[in-house]
Amino acid sequence: MVNIMINNKKVTVPEGITILQAAKLSHINIPNLCYLKDMNEIGACRVCAIEVLGTERLITACNNIIEDGMVIYTNTPKVREARKVNVELILSQHDATCTTCVRSGNCQLQTIANDLGITQTQYKEEMPFAKWNMDFPLIRNYEKCIKCMRCVQICDKVQDLKVWDVSNTGSRTNVDVSHNRVIEESDCSLCGQCITHCPVGALRERDDTDKVFEALADKDKITVVQIAPAVRAAWGESLGLKSEFATIRRLATALRIMGFNYIFDTNFSADLTIMEEGSEFIERLKHRETSVLPMFTSCCPGWIRFIKTQYPDMLDHLSTAKSPQQMFGAIAKTYYAEILNVDPSKIFVVSIMPCVAKKYEAGVNVMNDAGAGQDVDVVLTTREVERMIRSENINVVELVQEELDAPLGTGSGAAVIFGATGGVMEAALRSAYFLVTGENPSPDAFKDVRGNEGWREATFDLAGTQLKIAVASGLGNTRRLMEAIRKGEAQYDFVEIMTCPGGCAGGGGQPIWNGIEMAYNRGEVLYGLDEISDIRFSHENPSVLKCYDKYLQKPLSHTSHKLLHTDHKQWELYTKKGE
Repeated sequence: MVNIMINNKKVTVPEGITILQAAKLSHINIPNLCYLKDMNEIGACRVCAIEVLGTERLITACNNIIEDGMVIYTNTPKVREARKVNVELILSQHDATCTTCVRSGNCQLQTIANDLGITQTQYKEEMPFAKWNMDFPLIRNYEKCIKCMRCVQICDKVQDLKVWDVSNTGSRTNVDVSHNRVIEESDCSLCGQCITHCPVGALRERDDTDKVFEALADKDKITVVQIAPAVRAAWGESLGLKSEFATIRRLATALRIMGFNYIFDTNFSADLTIMEEGSEFIERLKHRETSVLPMFTSCCPGWIRFIKTQYPDMLDHLSTAKSPQQMFGAIAKTYYAEILNVDPSKIFVVSIMPCVAKKYEAGVNVMNDAGAGQDVDVVLTTREVERMIRSENINVVELVQEELDAPLGTGSGAAVIFGATGGVMEAALRSAYFLVTGENPSPDAFKDVRGNEGWREATFDLAGTQLKIAVASGLGNTRRLMEAIRKGEAQYDFVEIMTCPGGCAGGGGQPIWNGIEMAYNRGEVLYGLDEISDIRFSHENPSVLKCYDKYLQKPLSHTSHKLLHTDHKQWELYTKKGE
């Protein structure tokens, strides 16, 4: 421990930490823009400049280590003036039309400029400009980029894809797609982590809300919406609602107010996914000598994009099962269309997902097995739904709870935990145990797969067969795992991969909290929902069992293969507009 003075306040703090961390421990706020702990501590924005007694020049708080006896001032006239100049210089190269920005009200630059009392800038505006394909699921606005480098660091250090880099030099320096490529030519997984770690509105998802509003106004369309597991743990955050109040049933009420005809739960098709994927895994185990093992889960389209660009030779390891989103779309336009006795082309399927890559997945050329156009018509992120709720002037604090519709609104606790890293594996093992033994295990028998580590391993006994499994979240961890498998350093039977750290709960379409990682907090909400669920096994979902009885016959049947499985080798990484 060392003793220092901050703003005339004596404090004792751990040795070796930065001035910024010491100030935070002392409940003193030092504004900053580019800082991300342990990831981006380069002092690029200079907003965290502070004054240290005995040092003539100002220094940055984010990357300077405290020293015993140091006397620090965080808000002197000299500091305030320098901070104001630095922010004004940033604003001179930033499109500050905040009223039309998706991050208005949740923007670090906007907050700091307001706190500094900046009402006009003394510097000439010179904003960069470059064209971008506005049909791509990930949108970049060059005029809003403040060159903080956060997107570069998150993509390099966490996701290990190096999609972003610095381009040009001197005053022309900018952040752009690396290696002088356009985004379609890059290896972007569409994880959206660059979006959620951008402090301004330079990165965002493609906005598809107008398409949904148009469909809701079309009397000839039957609008069907599915809500992903991770969405229920986050949709109320930016609306000021506590997680225990922002239930899926209150979201269902809001969606009905908007005009959706039927509100369903992706948990239904998550249970369907377990039936198909679990059955496929058991078949591979039965024929271990000739099967491709380990089997990889295939629920995450960001992971699919990653393996197709980085490890295309290992595509056969993927389960052929579609993701719950795509299974739902196919079932909605076949089985449910028959229940309603309507032409499938009249059904308009909307997905609410915590993910940007799901927008890509819905548009994949082979995702049209129901024969009525794309199986999923539009994908909305959690953030887009929040914007729709605001634009409809819905009073969220007065929302009552309404039930989801049947039969595609029924899901198990096993399906709920799909939204947390390790959840797909745990749900699959619960049902795999039953499919092999005819008996249910304890619902928590496989909870060892839970945890915050980016790469986890466990061994379980499945009716006398020792199963070695692994779970990875974040593509940097995924690459390490894949290399270990390729080199023979690790052997597994079943592997779950989630592109985003913490799983879908930390997805690139979730609400943004500057400098705060919410994935594991949201994951705990999902585990809590599983614990209190009446049904905790996918194979006990009555609606899924009825769907098999009335329509699909059984897992891995001909109909199931047609509607619920896919050949990932046929997936195009990007389809240009009009093709």
